[in-house]
Amino acid sequence: LPRPTSSLSLHPSPGSVAIPDDQAFASFKAECLCEEGWNVTYNKSGTTVWIQSLDEERSLHKIKCRMVCNDVSAETMYDVLHDTEYRRKWDSSVIETFDIGRLTVNTDVGYYSWKCPKPLRNRDVVTLRSWLPIGKDYIIMNYSVKHSKYPPKKDMVRAISVQTGYMIQHQGPNHCVLTYLAQVDPRGSLPKWVVNKSSLFLAPKAMKKINKACLKYSEWKQRHNKAYKPWLFPEQTTLPIIPLCELSVQRADSLENIDESCLAETGERERDSD
Repeated sequence: LPRPTSSLSLHPSPGSVAIPDDQAFASFKAECLCEEGWNVTYNKSGTTVWIQSLDEERSLHKIKCRMVCNDVSAETMYDVLHDTEYRRKWDSSVIETFDIGRLTVNTDVGYYSWKCPKPLRNRDVVTLRSWLPIGKDYIIMNYSVKHSKYPPKKDMVRAISVQTGYMIQHQGPNHCVLTYLAQVDPRGSLPKWVVNKSSLFLAPKAMKKINKACLKYSEWKQRHNKAYKPWLFPEQTTLPIIPLCELSVQRADSLENIDESCLAETGERERDSD
């Protein structure tokens, strides 16, 4: 995972996979809190979105979204962001999501595919994800890896998470602040409207959807394996252990480059599904 203010990488050598250490989590937290060098693109109803452009030609950018939640505890937010089974219920953009295996008690590897705004092709990622409670706060973060059993699919574009994650700050018994930070290479030249749409419309909408999902989680969890929370109780996990040597870092240059820069936005209205 790259550090916020330099090109230093967590990976000791090209292609090798490293499990994030305390410094990596501290770096991620610092970037979540930093506002210098970021441009505000949305600020409304307790939700703020920032963009940091990295490469105009390839639409590579960082996005940061912060939401104040006055009706959700940090613990519930943490559970909702971890619970893969529940995500299939509330995340209407998800096509498929599942855990592949684990590396340590707080690091696993998973697959996630999602619907993109039409007429773009849908995307997927394979990521190494780590999480850490810090006092009453929490961090969940990931980056892309390659696994031989989960190669790119013909009908999907394999995107790259350079560094993506969430920071949840405890603000009281039923009050937290959620920050989402993403540096994703979507592969290919994307049209400007995609970047604009993600910062002005899709990111705030996604944050509101997470908040709404949190309000319904307790009731849902009571009916769905209520004691099962392997992110809190690692002894519950049934995931197979993955040797580190089976993984390598997913590099952009090894993937097909998709040029979608000339695609126009369709007039289709997106509907919210509960």
